[in-house]
Amino acid sequence: MQKQCYFSQNNIKHVDYKDVELLKKFLNPHGRIQAGKRSGVSAKYQRKLSLAVKRARFLALLPYVAK
Repeated sequence: MQKQCYFSQNNIKHVDYKDVELLKKFLNPHGRIQAGKRSGVSAKYQRKLSLAVKRARFLALLPYVAK
């Protein structure tokens, strides 16, 4: 059984790097981006998600590494 894409399901067109709470859902406890297979996000949104997380990290909204 394949998971439904979170972004398609909730009709989210744009993944915003400033929406830190949303981005945290797709990070593991170490602060790494979860794989698309694990999170159930489609490839299109996985690319947008990774870009948003990287931008948020650069602006210090998210940590690069967590304990």
